[in-house]
Parts: sequence; structure tokens; C-alpha cells
Amino acid sequence: MKKFLMAALGGTVAGVIATTQIAAPLLAQEAAKTESVYEQLDLFGDIFERIRNQYVTEVDSSELIEAAIDGMLTSLDPHSSYLSPKDAEKMREQTRGEFGGLGIEVTQEDGFVKVVSPIDGTPADEAGIEAGDFITHVNGESLLGLVLDEAVDLMRGPVGSEIVITVVREGEQEPFDVSIIRDTIELTVVRSRTEGETVVLRLTTFNEQTYPKLEEQLAERVEALGGMENVNGFVLDLRNNPGGLLTQAIKVSDAFLDAGEIVSTRGREAADGDRYNAREGDLAQGKPIVVLINGGSASASEIVAGALQDHRRAIVIGTKSFGKGSVQTVMPLRSQGAMRLTTARYYTPSGRSIQALGVSPDIVVAQPPRRPETEDEEEGANRLIRSEADLRGSLNNDSLSEDQIEQIEEDREKAEKTAQLREEDYQLAYAIDILKGLSALGPKD
Repeated sequence: MKKFLMAALGGTVAGVIATTQIAAPLLAQEAAKTESVYEQLDLFGDIFERIRNQYVTEVDSSELIEAAIDGMLTSLDPHSSYLSPKDAEKMREQTRGEFGGLGIEVTQEDGFVKVVSPIDGTPADEAGIEAGDFITHVNGESLLGLVLDEAVDLMRGPVGSEIVITVVREGEQEPFDVSIIRDTIELTVVRSRTEGETVVLRLTTFNEQTYPKLEEQLAERVEALGGMENVNGFVLDLRNNPGGLLTQAIKVSDAFLDAGEIVSTRGREAADGDRYNAREGDLAQGKPIVVLINGGSASASEIVAGALQDHRRAIVIGTKSFGKGSVQTVMPLRSQGAMRLTTARYYTPSGRSIQALGVSPDIVVAQPPRRPETEDEEEGANRLIRSEADLRGSLNNDSLSEDQIEQIEEDREKAEKTAQLREEDYQLAYAIDILKGLSALGPKD
């Protein structure tokens, strides 16, 4: 017994010694790290003072510090940045749905300003700016070497003033200039229309108005068609939607899901992660849904497309989305400014991250470039096409009633309208054709 107690005691003493031997180097490493951080801060202070006292012209100390903070944040990733008090207020205006500018969402790639997407109905959209365009100059001044916020500042200006931006576009051999008149951007976050028995819902961004407007316009369009029984499906158009508020992406996804995970976020620590689940209730009442995406669909748009795709609630068509799978948290600062910091990645219900990969459509459908018609083509399109019914003395169809003939003519007219739509918007026409096909199959048993 004494031997056992001695052995146990010896083990305890040895354990204490071993713990002390392990802990001592760890503490030394932490102390060395802390000392290194203080040395770097001393170096920063030294450089700051030298610039302030010896730079060729006098500099504003506060601007210098703000530039250092912004440089520290932008070195992390393209979406982290410092917002001055003025920029923070502009961001709040944009979240509310009204702001001034050109109407483009931009990011930075390899030092260049890249258009994520133009916003529907804005000066940039009307001037023909496209997702994927690179902006190299503003009024002849190069943007290379500027941080994103500085480049954006150059593009801002008084409403009604003209700006000339130089654009580099894939497929174009030379850069070209585009003249745009600045305007106040009032976002119409949801546009809706009906195409035959299909309700088309176009979402341009995700701000505080998105879900309420979606719910309101969906109900109005269904009522105009005479009720859900007369609707063959819905098209959720997220093309060129640059994203926005995570909360709104969750609400829009939840609008069409009865249950299951919508999205999960994972931060640096396991405790920082969140999961968001759908609640019972489907605004579309189980009707088929097609989601339209393209290279300008980013962030919150990708959350919605990914959630509906993973739950097989919608068919996703178009082209690969932008691939922004990170979450930014805006943190207010004591200066009335703010810090936008990437704090998590988000994952679709199946557990996939779309960071840099994007959402892949179930059916890839590219939008063909617009091609002006030649005079010969116009003449051919307008030329009268004769059929059996146009021939003198042709026989009548005696197998159908007048009502049946009228129904056939109505169906033919709808088909011709869809054919015309292919010339205007091939991807949307494709989506509507899919819903028509699903409707023709009838409900599942």
C-alpha cells in the first residue's frame, strides 16, 4: 500500500514538473509575440512621426491614420475596408434604398476596379455597362494603385454632372470610353410582370425593402391572374443582383421553403457559427420555380439560389454566379465611421461553400449578344407567310367547335409572344418555356 501511495505521489510530482516544463516555453513564446507586436507598433509610430514632420508637404494627421487603418483592412480581402463617417452614412442610405451615383456595384481584382453588376434602370445600366467590365480610368485619371474606396470617390459627384469612364471588356480588343450622367439612384428593389400564366419577379438588390416588396407584388400578380390555380409557376430573376443584407436573403429563401436549412455561417471560432432554418409557409404554394442567375449574381443572390437549388425547390438556369461566399459585419467606430470586416463564410444547405466557385446552374443558358437586324432580315420577317387557310376555296375544319378553334388561336398567340420574348431576353424565355413544360406534365400523384 505504501508503495502504491508513493508511486501515486511520485506521478503527481512528475506531472507538475512536466506541466511546468511545457508551460514555461509557451509563456515565453506568448511574451515574445507580445513584445514583437509592441515593436511593430513602435515602428508604426516612428514612421507616422517622420511623415508628419519630414514629408515634402504638410499632411493631415487624421487622414494619415485613416489611410493606415484602411490599408490594414484592405490587405485582408477585397471586401474588408474602413468607412469614414461620410462613407458610413452613404452605406446606410444605400441599405435603405436611395443613394447618389452611377448605379453599379464594384469590387477590386488584382488592383483593378471590376463591375459586379449594373443596377436596373440606373445611368450605368442605360449606358450599357456590363457585369465583368473593368474600369481603368475616370475622366482620364488612372484608377490603378488606388484602394477601392478612393476609386469609388472619384466616380461620385453632383447629380446631373457628366463622368467619362474607360472600360476594358472581354471580347473587345481596345478599351473604350463611356459617358454617363450622374443621378440619384432610387432602387426599385422588386419588379414584377406576368408572361402568360407565369409570374416573373425581378429582384435588383437585397435591402430592407426586398422581402416586403416581394410578398406584396407576388400577391398582386397572383390576384391579377385570378388566383393561384391559374398560375403555372414563378421565375425569380436574380441576374445582375449584387446582393446586400443577409437577413433579407434568408427571408426571400424562406418565402418559398416550408422547412430545412437555408444557410449556415462559419466564423473563425466554432461558437461564431450560425444556422438559419425555414419556417412553414410557401408563398408560391408549391408551384414550380425557376431561378435566373448570371455572373453578376453575388452574395445574397447566391444564398437564395443555392438554398432553393439544394432543396430541389427550384431549377436554376443561366450562367455561373459571381462566387462571393463571405459575410461582412459592419462595426460602428467611435469616430462615427465604421469598419467592414469579413467575419464568416456562408454555406448552402448541402454544406458547400461557393467562395470563388459560384453557384453552377442546373441548366446552362447563356444570353446571346444583341445583333442588329439587317434590312433584308427585317423584310423577310415582315413578308406575308401563306398557309392552307389563305388559299381560295380551302376546306373548313369540321372536326372542331368554334370554342375549340378560338382556344387553339389563343394558345398560338401565347406561343408567338414567347417567341418574340426570345429576341428580347432569351434566358427569361427559356425559363418560361420550362415552366410551361412542367405545367403540361400536370401535377404529380
